[in-house]
Amino acid sequence: MVDSATLALGEKQRYEFNKLQKRLRRQVGEAIADYRMIEAGDKVMVCLSGGKDSYTLLDILLSLQMSAPVRFEIVAVNLDQKQPGFPEHILPKYLESRGVPFDIIEQDTYSIVKRVVPEGKTTCGLCSRLRRGVLYRYAAENGITKIALGHHRDDILETFFLNLFYGGALKAMPPKLLSDDRRHVVIRPLAYCKERDIAAYAEVRDFPLIPCNLCGSQENLQRQAMKAMLAEWEKRHPGRVETIFTALGNVAPSQLADRALFDFAGLERLRGTGAASAGEVDTAAGLEVLFL
Repeated sequence: MVDSATLALGEKQRYEFNKLQKRLRRQVGEAIADYRMIEAGDKVMVCLSGGKDSYTLLDILLSLQMSAPVRFEIVAVNLDQKQPGFPEHILPKYLESRGVPFDIIEQDTYSIVKRVVPEGKTTCGLCSRLRRGVLYRYAAENGITKIALGHHRDDILETFFLNLFYGGALKAMPPKLLSDDRRHVVIRPLAYCKERDIAAYAEVRDFPLIPCNLCGSQENLQRQAMKAMLAEWEKRHPGRVETIFTALGNVAPSQLADRALFDFAGLERLRGTGAASAGEVDTAAGLEVLFL
């Protein structure tokens, strides 16, 4: 991907950018392979918001599409939520210049959010739910087999700690997700990518970024606190954030306390058998109520 932005770089800058580009391509490719995100014949809808993450996602997927061992389609979709002052011309102009099939969905979710959410309260939750509903409907009506979102490693970790600290649950954003109605598969190809790498990539590629004036301008959100916490940890203890992310894919149910995930009540059946480890207990048989 050589364009005017990269050609304008000095020799050293171009060398560093090429390393960055290869790293992102490799990480996206690994995530796709690890979770079987994209298969032959897939029609992948890339949800394009106008932010650095979704631009980078589209850019990398277009690059990988040219060399992938399987053929798949890409269609870029933007939801115009009718935010005041939203520059409607930017995304169509960019996508036409890239020769990418695209669709702009016009849905006034902005008015709904502003009417329902009290002034000063966080709008992100309702906004995302409304946006998800519109995109799911579009996917169902247009033969989309995979819905690609631009969440990266940092988003996943921030969500994990939000759920841990405020929701009392050990869960994050999975790299691949089946929707609640089991009709849609959502993928996050940037799951292995660091936000700072994406930001550096987007800056060099000079994407026409569109800020989110509805929720992105809100300060003191819980997510911002998680972001600051992780940044401080990484500063004080380099490598800690990477270790935490690795832990999300290295879960030991028998070492936690979720009775629905692991059959603690049936552990006695394994005593002295030597036939299986504690992690291999068959939970499908159901939990035995011993004390009522």
